[in-house]
Amino acid sequence: MQFKSVVHIIIGLTLSAPAYAETSTLIRLTDREDLFGWEAVGRIDMAQGGYCTGVLISNDLVLTAAHCVFNQRTGALMAPEDFTFKAGLRDGKTIETHKGLRVVAHKSYDLNAGTSQKNIRHDVALIQLNASITSFAAAPFKLHSGATKGKQVSVVSYGQGRDDALSWQRKCSVLAQNDGLMAFDCNVTFGSSGAPVFAKEDNHTRILSLVSSGGQSNGKTLSFGMELPKVVARLKKDLHYAPASKIKAPRPKVRMLKVGAGRNATGAKFIKSRP
Repeated sequence: MQFKSVVHIIIGLTLSAPAYAETSTLIRLTDREDLFGWEAVGRIDMAQGGYCTGVLISNDLVLTAAHCVFNQRTGALMAPEDFTFKAGLRDGKTIETHKGLRVVAHKSYDLNAGTSQKNIRHDVALIQLNASITSFAAAPFKLHSGATKGKQVSVVSYGQGRDDALSWQRKCSVLAQNDGLMAFDCNVTFGSSGAPVFAKEDNHTRILSLVSSGGQSNGKTLSFGMELPKVVARLKKDLHYAPASKIKAPRPKVRMLKVGAGRNATGAKFIKSRP
């Protein structure tokens, strides 16, 4: 994640930020039970090294930050096969792992413009996977579309020093929002780029924003993101014209089980609601 001066962004948010709310500590999602409801969040590993956080918004579409999909040395958009999405990665185990088939970043994002306000508004990318992940394995999240003022939010992410498993901050706050920008007091670090910022909407967990950048101000950790609905709608249209990877997806392995068969079979399965 890009940690640069954020003072100009704070000034640019014309809504006055309230006093910092009490935030919760990070919870490591170590066990499989801890991960229930968060399986659609995963780590995106790049062939050139490095990683970001991503989240499924459909069975084969991963939402992440635009600056994650560019080669930082050459400035070129990386090939889709350079990305590996590891859904629900924890201590070497994943729900599913797939390569990219197509990738697109918002056309208004400029890698050379750093953390400008315009860049943060458009710091969004989509990676289409070369195989779908079933909703039973990892249910995708929908985008938040309601009011956000005064919202309590949460963040699920990987990060420097905690990249082997997801960390969940159950409670942080929207400090300010204006003109497509959002400021949070959520605990993020390198690797948290692209991490989903979640908010409740009609008792459902929805993606409010993505972590674009962050830094320290007066001893407090700040993070910045963008409004998503219009940006993501534009990306979905552009994705249709993006070139596809020439690497074929592996054929899925199918194993038929009868009811009551298998070591842990119960004859029925129950779906746990999201946290």
